[in-house]
Amino acid sequence: MSGREITPRFAPEITPSVEELEAQERRLVFRQFTHDDAWALGSLLVELARERQAPVAIDIHRAGQQLFHAALPGSTPDNDAWIARKRRVVERYGAASYLVGARFRAKGTTFEDSSRLDPDAYAAHGGSFPINVEGVGVIGSVTVSGLPQLEDHRFVVATLEQFLGL
Repeated sequence: MSGREITPRFAPEITPSVEELEAQERRLVFRQFTHDDAWALGSLLVELARERQAPVAIDIHRAGQQLFHAALPGSTPDNDAWIARKRRVVERYGAASYLVGARFRAKGTTFEDSSRLDPDAYAAHGGSFPINVEGVGVIGSVTVSGLPQLEDHRFVVATLEQFLGL
């Protein structure tokens, strides 16, 4: 051994387990979610994305209504199409789009091969996370598109943790 440390940026990407992803959902629960909360959360996502110079589009939906949308430099119309596809997965399954894909992979298959849903309308790729309100359930989603799927997922989770003070 050379005795040199391997820094995290050179370490292989560690994919979270289904259990870790489910734990994120149990932890990231809102007491309420208003129009003002959507604006504040969306604004925080924009602020953090700008700090990272992330070329993302950001979307927050509640009960079928778009409450927030932003497209940062470098994002494209394709990001909006990905947002819609990932959001539909959250709406249908009540779980994060990345978690839904991970559950299919854990069964030895893929969402595309086994869900029987139109891949032009649904994408179980990371970046859409349910807005779960305590005592109510999933009422909407917060979605980011523009980074590799695990980075989209982690960006949303980290922002939700900061927003909720966790």
